[in-house]
Amino acid sequence: MGMKMLFSSHSSSVHALVSQTGHSVRMKKRLLHATVAFALAVSAAAAAQEQRLPDIGSSAGTILSPAKQAEYGAMVLAQLRHEGYVLDDPLLDGWLTDVGQRLAGSSDRPQQSFTFFLLRERQINAFATLGGYIAVNAGLILAADREDEMAGVLGHEIAHVTQQHVLRGAEKAQRESLPILLATLGAIVAAQKAGGNSSGDATSAALVTGLGLLQQRQIDYTRDNEAEADRIGIRTLARAGYDPEAMADFFVTMQGVVRMNQGDERAAVPGYLQTHPLTLARISEARERAAKLEPALASSASLPSNNPLLPPNLQISTNTRSRQGQGNTGDFGWARERLRVLSASTPAQAIREYQQMRSKQPLDDARRYGLAFAHQQAGHYAEALQELAPLLKAQPNNLWLQIAMGESEAHTGKSQDADQRFKTLLARMPTHRALALSYARLLAERNTRDAGEKAVAVLRPLLGSSSNDPAFQQAYARANEIAGDPVRAGEAWAEAAYLGGRPEQALVQLNNLKKRDDLDYYARARIDARIAAITPTVLELRRQGIRDEEVSGRLGVRARAFRH
Repeated sequence: MGMKMLFSSHSSSVHALVSQTGHSVRMKKRLLHATVAFALAVSAAAAAQEQRLPDIGSSAGTILSPAKQAEYGAMVLAQLRHEGYVLDDPLLDGWLTDVGQRLAGSSDRPQQSFTFFLLRERQINAFATLGGYIAVNAGLILAADREDEMAGVLGHEIAHVTQQHVLRGAEKAQRESLPILLATLGAIVAAQKAGGNSSGDATSAALVTGLGLLQQRQIDYTRDNEAEADRIGIRTLARAGYDPEAMADFFVTMQGVVRMNQGDERAAVPGYLQTHPLTLARISEARERAAKLEPALASSASLPSNNPLLPPNLQISTNTRSRQGQGNTGDFGWARERLRVLSASTPAQAIREYQQMRSKQPLDDARRYGLAFAHQQAGHYAEALQELAPLLKAQPNNLWLQIAMGESEAHTGKSQDADQRFKTLLARMPTHRALALSYARLLAERNTRDAGEKAVAVLRPLLGSSSNDPAFQQAYARANEIAGDPVRAGEAWAEAAYLGGRPEQALVQLNNLKKRDDLDYYARARIDARIAAITPTVLELRRQGIRDEEVSGRLGVRARAFRH
């Protein structure tokens, strides 16, 4: 189908589909309109670029500086949070970051900054955007059998960044005077909707699937790009201690998903395959590349060590197979089941999923933890304790189980046990983000000044590393609020709003906070500095047509009241 025909014949379907979301309707219309404009603009150049990589002497990085790339990436993440796509969970974030940074450190550009985050959609998808921001859908992790497979996808996306595939596509958009942020956001929204999660009719679904195929031309993932990302991603996997054949294994998994979904027009092709086309040749090539790594590594292992400090006959094994699994965190099963619960439509739905699994075969430990966590999310803390107790007895050092147990104890009248559990853990790991946030939230629920002061003390060790952490800022704001420090609370609430994609709201909060007559010199200086830092972001969003309608509405009401 011709691109112009696709868009002209179904323009009304875009509006119909967007209106069904029931959330930030005007925002999504602007995003999809930007996507349509973007797809039309890039189509003319697509054929010429299909069979070649950009020249080594390309200007990539000269139009968008590294600082500007990071700025756009952060703005995309903030706006995705505002739209409700991002799944922020301290335990899952920590695990994903651990895997991602281990791979990034083994990449061709270990100095590149990366930010890894989760999206709650169960469609199989992942993408990289400017500034090294890499997103992974819940569905992709749920589809993987082991951490190595998920790491293979991350390695591939990391390669798209390190080889500047993302940057070149974005700079092309800027040269054509297209709003990069809008185009990127529209692309992501369309891609998420393309996997069958929308409730529109078949025509609308077909249109958005078409958008999902076209919109990520902003990245210009040609066949050569994909081959290069596969090759470098597999090498990164091996360097990080993961199984280099895992990428091909996951390709096979996705092929199986396609076969299972045949006949379902909306779910037939996972979103990841819409922007990363899969063929039998690609799977074979991935296996061949992985196999070629082993002889090279084995040959280097046959040479004796030249280190004079080691025994002369010592040979160091660098064989890939001998190192397979060394990159694994050991937390994949726990993370996958926690993610299963948090990505379910409701906790009750998650519980039903586990009951269906249990009816077929006994649940393994990770899935029993998932069932316990689902009960927690549903408020069934006594049932959660029943599942957790035998698991924790068998694995007393498992932090996922320890945190879940402490949370269940706190909600079943065993606050002293919970306090002792968290204090013991924090004495060993005072800067562990998930641990500190979990305990601080439990303390804040008590809503007393003493509990608030304790929560502030628990969170204080994380202050230096949590400036870009909305979950921390929210917890810190609430803790200071009940501890009796409204200024610190106000600053943290404003920071949480900014990180959550509400920079205009953050500015309003900071300007209101600045009017307090009890501010000391240092607090006023901090607030002035944040106002100065946030204002350019607000101006950039306004330039690209993005306004905070809630803030604008309040300001309009105040203006009308003042006139009358």
